Amino acid sequence: MNWFQKKFNRELHDPVKEAKDFIKYIGPGLLVTVGFIDPGNWASNLAAGSDYGYKLLWMVTLSTIMLILLQHNVAHLGIVTGDCLSEATAKHLKPALSKILLSTAVLASISTALAEILGGAIALELLFKIPIRLGSLIVAGFVTWMLFSSSYKRLEKWIIGFVSIIGVSFIYELSIVHVNWGEAAASFVTPSMPANSMPIIMAVLGAVVMPHNLFLHSEIIQSREWNKEDDAVIKKQLKYEFGDTLISMLIGWAINSAMIILAAAAFHAKNIQVSELGQAQQLLQPLLGQASAVIFGIALLMAGLASTTTAGMAGGSIIAGMFQEPYDIKDLHTKVGVGGIFAVATAAIFLISDPFKGLIYSQMLLSIQLPITVFLQIYLTSSAKVMGKYKNTWLDKILLGIIGIVVSILNIMLLISLV
Repeated sequence: MNWFQKKFNRELHDPVKEAKDFIKYIGPGLLVTVGFIDPGNWASNLAAGSDYGYKLLWMVTLSTIMLILLQHNVAHLGIVTGDCLSEATAKHLKPALSKILLSTAVLASISTALAEILGGAIALELLFKIPIRLGSLIVAGFVTWMLFSSSYKRLEKWIIGFVSIIGVSFIYELSIVHVNWGEAAASFVTPSMPANSMPIIMAVLGAVVMPHNLFLHSEIIQSREWNKEDDAVIKKQLKYEFGDTLISMLIGWAINSAMIILAAAAFHAKNIQVSELGQAQQLLQPLLGQASAVIFGIALLMAGLASTTTAGMAGGSIIAGMFQEPYDIKDLHTKVGVGGIFAVATAAIFLISDPFKGLIYSQMLLSIQLPITVFLQIYLTSSAKVMGKYKNTWLDKILLGIIGIVVSILNIMLLISLV
């Protein structure tokens, strides 16, 4: 038994040391979390709450459970193989097929970045009256600077800070509205489909399960790798990863739920329908006061900046993976991936006559691409050649398959409704 194994065995039975290790491990899941508290989620959640009150909270619960299983599964790929989803695709599929599949993922990343940059620009317009297109340049430029100048650890702290501001903002908002907590609690676990609610239900799901997050999680989880050669270390890391994923996704569940609850209490209770983020902010001011409207705008800006950052990281990871390389902002392929995706997404905002239509177009592309990523992930994590003894069990395959089919059907329905 070597020195590392002896040291690991001692630490394995030290609960205090293990607790400290787990706290240090938390981080990758939070970066993934910002992907489903992005401006697209805000629009879906505010519409759900203002139109149907608390009745669609169950969809946030269901979609979060699906997300936990999918993110947990793809993180295993990164831990066990040392490859992100993009690298594994390039290594284990035929070159022509892998290029086609990963090209669709690049398009999805561009679509995601477009929506996130636009969300941040909307926040700048609400807070400082900055025009949308100029705001898009500011958001894209600031996030590009963050990614090119910051180490991963520093970026992680930025993101945790952004998420904390969003969370505190919604705690404040909820503290000044009257919430029927009994009805809200029941709605979390009671499926309900009010008349004409299917498009909103599909939008809530489509805004939670996003393809770029699957690529991103398999990449950033490797920042926590210790010693892949030791089976005991891999098992410990898999356990820590699940804890990190579970805690992070529950934070995302809480923030998404808070959006619906706020909209239900502030708007639905007064028979006000909300269809745009700007409209929600403008309506909050006479209902809850100037401070509430400003805090709403600040939280939206933080969501736009954070989700744009992770969209760029995901895009860089996909491009680098095409060349069977890991994400490394000092590497040319990663730089081209991050910079290129932001450049194309920002240019698209300028080329579209109505920037808000960009959100619709981006959701259409994501609806088409998501099933490709989900079933690609299931194929790779079910392969003994790729995962060895850590491949998916039959139960894993059944659960993931059901989730893949449900997500695909709902996203196709969302696509049809958008068309």
